[in-house]
Amino acid sequence: MATEEHGEEQDKEIAGVLTAVGPRLRALRRQRGTTLAQLSEATGISLSTLSRLESGQRRPTLELLLPLARAHRVALDELVGAPETGDPRIRPRPFVRHGRTYVPLTRDFGGLHAYKTILPPAGSPTVDPEPELKVHEGYEWLYVLSGQVRLLLGEHDLVLGAGEAAEFDTRTPHAFFNAGPRPAEFLSLFGPQGERMHVRARPTTPPEGRR
Repeated sequence: MATEEHGEEQDKEIAGVLTAVGPRLRALRRQRGTTLAQLSEATGISLSTLSRLESGQRRPTLELLLPLARAHRVALDELVGAPETGDPRIRPRPFVRHGRTYVPLTRDFGGLHAYKTILPPAGSPTVDPEPELKVHEGYEWLYVLSGQVRLLLGEHDLVLGAGEAAEFDTRTPHAFFNAGPRPAEFLSLFGPQGERMHVRARPTTPPEGRR
């Protein structure tokens, strides 16, 4: 999984969240029938700052949002549109890079990241005929759901079909693309720090010195 592409999408998502704060603040204030002057008096934030914040001309910060949340008597999460605390559901926001569709299946809390990736058919104009081999820190596991995925990994050139899986250290030169005439889909887990995806069983025989 390309870490640069993930980083770009993460930056766009953060920017989108911050952009939505202003209109949400304005709607919340009007819903409560509060004027900017009244809100300024309650929070100690200047009229000009409040106006620029609601119009999107001022970037929201924690120092501004905390007194506003207290004044409106709402949770800080409500101001930024965050999901409810404890809600386990993931709301995927697919994004497209170089003709490939990535569907994030985990929140960006660090650690392992899960994706569903959809590769366009071989020969599509948006896809490079021979992707560049990449190297980066991490460890990846993938499972093919449908179609055929060609995996170039070091000296290996493999074609994986539905139901097949592979795992590898991403410090090994690698690339993958569609090897068939139809779209291919696969699930992948990526650990940026190189942690392995599978669980290792405990040894049945205690090591020497621990018996």
